[in-house]
Amino acid sequence: MKFSKRAERIEPFYVLEMAKAAQALARETAGQGGAPMIFLNIGEPDFSAPPLVQEAAVRAVRDGATRYGDALGQEALRERISGWYQSRFGVRVPASRIVVTAGASAALQLACLALIDPGDEILMPDPSYPCNRHFVGAAEGRAVLLPTTAAQRYQLSADTVRAAWTEKTRGVLLASPSNPTGSSIAPDALRCIQDVVRAHAGTTLVDEIYLGLSYEEAFSRSALSVDDDIISINSFSKYFGMTGWRLGWMVLPEALVPVVERLVQNLFICASSLSQHAALACFEPESIAEYERRRAQFKARRDYFIAALQSIGFEVPVIPDGAFYVWADCRHVAHRLGVTGSWDFAFELMRRAHVAVTPGRDFGTAQTQHFIRFSTAQSMAQLEEAAARMRALLA
Repeated sequence: MKFSKRAERIEPFYVLEMAKAAQALARETAGQGGAPMIFLNIGEPDFSAPPLVQEAAVRAVRDGATRYGDALGQEALRERISGWYQSRFGVRVPASRIVVTAGASAALQLACLALIDPGDEILMPDPSYPCNRHFVGAAEGRAVLLPTTAAQRYQLSADTVRAAWTEKTRGVLLASPSNPTGSSIAPDALRCIQDVVRAHAGTTLVDEIYLGLSYEEAFSRSALSVDDDIISINSFSKYFGMTGWRLGWMVLPEALVPVVERLVQNLFICASSLSQHAALACFEPESIAEYERRRAQFKARRDYFIAALQSIGFEVPVIPDGAFYVWADCRHVAHRLGVTGSWDFAFELMRRAHVAVTPGRDFGTAQTQHFIRFSTAQSMAQLEEAAARMRALLA
């Protein structure tokens, strides 16, 4: 069987490959009295959808509200999302510019298919979320990873974008807060980048799926407050705790909405009707209060775990201002185990301490071989136990 060159170019998602290895080891040692595996490798909140959302889903099933829906999404949900932008971020986003999608992944795929021709290049920071560059590749474009440093908070700058722009460049794809670093781009810095992109008649896409989990006021603004022409990608997975429901959305310039609508009609038909009915309850005051309580817990976990990692010997060059990740330099502690590089260190940690983490290999090539991404989406008890095991192993 002959496979497409497109498929061959897409590398494994090493986050999930590591997860498979950790699960296999956990099964192997389960009957031998070994310590259970602690999974700090997957970026999935340990909270599920809150009660009102679950109840709304049950009602939808009972009422038979499970048929095909509008390609752009349920009007009621688009209006709720529009209202959330106004109340949360002080930004007016008409519902007509909102497209509900089958997760943020579908939104990114649709945006890339709508904007990228074969050979077009999209500038992205290195490190960054691996799937984002593969969405570009699947649209026959090329992701150009621009190395970043801790001094840049692992984000691009206007100068970097200006210097890298060529006749093949179509735009930039950013993430704020970022996976894997948890760092955000300041509004003023984004405005400067957008000025460069507009000067070249390009497009700026910003992955904002962790925006609800911002912990600092300076970084808590949507990219849409900078410019209406920015394409914002968002999701119900992280702040709203609906990972397996596969529901997200995108905010588009008006002119792009009918283009994306045609693509949705042909590629997806619509996002899950059941998930959309459930998501209406996300915006009820009781649900928002629960999400804010959880956000405070995520911040407390971040604060505890960063201090714990630093006391063990990890370096955290940039304190994450959002999401639930810690991007930690493991060179010093890896040396204690007689290994070099985060890939070998991650496997040693999994094998000897039963703590699963994600090596930097997934996220680019800019010093990523020295870094581990920890997910702090697990409970405080799990984080405390993981820290205790690593401290004992690395003493």
